Amino acid sequence: MQLITNSKGKNKTDILFDAVVYLVCLLIFLSIVYPLYFVIIASVSDSTLVSTGQVTIFPKNISFFGYSEIFKDARIWTGYSNTLLYTVLGTAVNLLFTLPAAYVLSRQEFRARRFLMLTFVITLFFNGGLIPTYLLMKDMHMTNTMWVFIIPFCVNVYNLIIARSFFENSIPRELFEAASMDGCTHFKFFLKVALPLSKAVVSVIGLYYLVAHWNDFFTGLIYIRSNNLQPLQIVLRDILLSNQVFSQGAGAGGSAGGYAQQYADQVKYGVIIVSTLPILIVYPFIQKYFDKGVMIGSVKG
Repeated sequence: MQLITNSKGKNKTDILFDAVVYLVCLLIFLSIVYPLYFVIIASVSDSTLVSTGQVTIFPKNISFFGYSEIFKDARIWTGYSNTLLYTVLGTAVNLLFTLPAAYVLSRQEFRARRFLMLTFVITLFFNGGLIPTYLLMKDMHMTNTMWVFIIPFCVNVYNLIIARSFFENSIPRELFEAASMDGCTHFKFFLKVALPLSKAVVSVIGLYYLVAHWNDFFTGLIYIRSNNLQPLQIVLRDILLSNQVFSQGAGAGGSAGGYAQQYADQVKYGVIIVSTLPILIVYPFIQKYFDKGVMIGSVKG
């Protein structure tokens, strides 16, 4: 008995399977996108309607009070500029140290690589603790300086392992052997051959470092005292705490109380959007490298 097929040669089973796959993908997509969409509409909706579940698909009683409260604080622009500086410079320093170290540790002719790799891995399980680390930063005169965001934590061992594994398994040894016959050194091979073929792993690790720097809250909280050096996350935290006090204090009664209760959560949701929007804008430009086959055609024969 012949299976009934359509014009493209697909039978009913294939069509049903494709429909199920598309439906599952759509459900996964909605489960990921809707929470972000809800935060966006909640940030411009009446907080009372949000808390009572009346805001689900479209915003209601639209007001930009939360965003006005956030951006009228002059510290927000200082926090943005500081975080941008820490993120860009810190990510560059991270890649500058991580990628060469990963390449060296991936070379089998480097005899000390196993010992050094073991030394790195040990730090994943054991660390000095908060107080010794703080005293170390203080002795190095890095407290209350921008460099505490960049230099002390310039290598993440997890990212180092990812990069080392990529160099070791995805860059064929034949490439270096062929290049070395033309007088290419390891340094030149790393810059002109290994890095161009490693755009995917560089982009992924760079994104990891970038997100970590952008969301870095703890470093500023512990090591920074000057308001001019505070990152965006600390500024947003202070705004959120001030809004919480305003909400609870003014909410005791009277017209001011209703005013506070109506718009308190708008500030909270607005803080989430302000802190995550730049990363969401950058991510699509890096996404293409996550599944790109960069090694296709790199080795012939």
